[in-house]
Amino acid sequence: MDINKLIARIKNILLAPKTEWPVIAAEPDSVAGLYKNYIIYVAALTPVATFIGTLLFGIHIPLLGTIHVGFGALLAQLILGYAVSLGVTFLMALIINALAPSFGGTADQVQALKAAAYSYTAAWVVGVLNILPGLGALVFLLVIAAAIYGIYLLFLGLQQTMKSPADRAGGYTAVVVIVGIVVGWVFALVVGIASGVSGYTSGAMHGDPFGSSSGFTPDRGSALGALAAIGQKAGEASKKMDEAQKSGDANAQAAAATQMLGAVLGGGDQVEALTPEALKAFLPETLGGMPRVSYEAARNAPIGIQVSNAKATYRGPQGGPELRVEVTDTGGAKGFMALAGFAGIEEDKQSDSGYEKTYHQDGRMIHEQWNNGGSGEYTIVLGDRFLVAVHGSGVANIDALKAAIGAVNLAGLEALKNQGVKKG
Repeated sequence: MDINKLIARIKNILLAPKTEWPVIAAEPDSVAGLYKNYIIYVAALTPVATFIGTLLFGIHIPLLGTIHVGFGALLAQLILGYAVSLGVTFLMALIINALAPSFGGTADQVQALKAAAYSYTAAWVVGVLNILPGLGALVFLLVIAAAIYGIYLLFLGLQQTMKSPADRAGGYTAVVVIVGIVVGWVFALVVGIASGVSGYTSGAMHGDPFGSSSGFTPDRGSALGALAAIGQKAGEASKKMDEAQKSGDANAQAAAATQMLGAVLGGGDQVEALTPEALKAFLPETLGGMPRVSYEAARNAPIGIQVSNAKATYRGPQGGPELRVEVTDTGGAKGFMALAGFAGIEEDKQSDSGYEKTYHQDGRMIHEQWNNGGSGEYTIVLGDRFLVAVHGSGVANIDALKAAIGAVNLAGLEALKNQGVKKG
């Protein structure tokens, strides 16, 4: 991929859409090509920026101050938010394609995906500002402006990509937007629930997503490098996507779309998350001398990507300190774990009330957060797939949480990183 070409396309669709849409509509492309060349990169901007901004600065709530969301919950939201963004884009393309004949247009799934993806560009790009949550009101205003501009982009795009007459494109746009609002609300709800429970050169089509002729080779340890690696793994799935598109079989197209998302999020692998019962085995019956007083586990598959989670609470019969352990298998999204740039995320913040830091130890990423009032969180990432977090309240110090997580069979869990993984 030529990074300059990607930036030029973003710039042109935002600043000169009337001249860029005809160019886009005339370009030969495929569903897989659009994902690998454009969507997986630009759609990642908002979730990654939100993750980093919230991790570093927390969330400011008027009158209540700044709160810090648990690392595990943030990571789950990052993964699911990105997955949903990819899925919603394809779903909106299906809707755009299905509605085309009703508004004088021509049905074409590839052109429909162009209309959906490039219309979302303004919102995706503005989402980068989430890395600075202190901008608050300004970001909100810009998001509203981007949404409105996105509607305008869609209005122009439907005329070029779907060949809808200008006098009917307004109604076409309105219906798509209304349906999109409903779809977006539903999927936002899914993300909230799930996280709470826990162009291309020819070389790109053969495993070189940035292309040897692009003159740009991303650092494999960077977030962009992680994206490149994920893009490489989508090659085989892209062929099935193209075949399904040519067949006209709606079921085959849906299956191929799910496989494409799995290829992107699973790093090219199909992954079945561990069962709730399997995760329960890593939650000991006693912890720090306290019995397990509650337990719950679930395995979910938002848009076909399996994620499982189990958590337990430990507390003495007379009250006192409390520990909560949570084990998450990111399953079908394991290939996306590197997208947040784990190799590069390091932080160390100190204040009168406590501290927060992220670092690497023995090849594992660790996140610590401590409040001098006697509460904190200790999270560890295992095998680029599993998250184990211990939350404590009423405990003496962070060492109590480290000791608690040491009682979990971390090595045994990490040894399962390839379980349920089907290569390719």
